[in-house]
Amino acid sequence: MAAKSKQDLLSLALKEFEKLCRLLDILPAGLRLELDDEGVSPKDIVAHRAHWIELFLGWYLDGQEEKTVYFPAEGYKWNETKRYNADLRARQTGMTWTGAVALLERNHNKLLRLIESLSDDQLYSAPMKGANNAWPTGRWAEAAGPSHYRSATKYLRQRIKRFNSKPQ
Repeated sequence: MAAKSKQDLLSLALKEFEKLCRLLDILPAGLRLELDDEGVSPKDIVAHRAHWIELFLGWYLDGQEEKTVYFPAEGYKWNETKRYNADLRARQTGMTWTGAVALLERNHNKLLRLIESLSDDQLYSAPMKGANNAWPTGRWAEAAGPSHYRSATKYLRQRIKRFNSKPQ
């Protein structure tokens, strides 16, 4: 369900973040850095979600300042997100589990502050400046926050289920 107002977006962000945090709290320590078949760990998933919030916040700010907005980042096109995410994991290799969770919490709070600072009109009445598409700021915020939290929760539930079913 896509948010259509500031209050919907805030409620959705809080609800999905709370679900994710409850899962992070019970994630087995032995699973946090364990790689899946694609070389991705739960720590990578958490750090990735934190980073994409930063990307959105940067896109928003650059658009407001009428700077060039690079989607998803300078030197990458949308059809290269797999490469971008692999490069991101390489840059975040030294990040700890605790660091990834702390970064997610900080960036979630930054996202909430931005949403709270904007009106319904600023969030939903027009395309986000610099985005070069029809998505309003609120839709971009939802994609960077609640939608990413939801997909991380789903992924982590699957990883926990497989981890718990492995012979010890």
